[in-house]
Amino acid sequence: MTRLHLSNKDVRTLSDDAKGRYGIDLDRKARVERISTKKGDILLVNGKPWFFLREEAPIPTLRFLLERQILPEIAVDMPAVKFITNGADIMRPGIRRIDPAVTKDAPVCIVDETHRKPLAVGIALFPAEEMQALQQGKAVKNLHWVGDELWLSLQ
Repeated sequence: MTRLHLSNKDVRTLSDDAKGRYGIDLDRKARVERISTKKGDILLVNGKPWFFLREEAPIPTLRFLLERQILPEIAVDMPAVKFITNGADIMRPGIRRIDPAVTKDAPVCIVDETHRKPLAVGIALFPAEEMQALQQGKAVKNLHWVGDELWLSLQ
């Protein structure tokens, strides 16, 4: 595991990217570190694991989403929870509710239908309308879930 402090220029770039993608204001004077792990790179903002990188794009971690829900949500039924927290992709039959803001190839937060707690972060394979019309098949690619290497490295 390697740690690297981001330059002021890189912090500004991250701040602009986070504002554009998620509408969050990141303090441009924040202390940001990039940690490289086997699972991928994590960005710590003032010591908190806020983002992981996928193709150099910042995606909020579950730790961040437990504090501030900023992604469109997809709610799944309780029987699907066990599979999702073991890394399975999200299949259409287990989905109970789809946020209309879901867009194709964009990050989404997977929550359980009862408690609405974040279980996973994934990439939507379809926009909300198409996903709603599906009867079966894979709807979301699971990237980060409760109990995965990234989650455990954030403990």
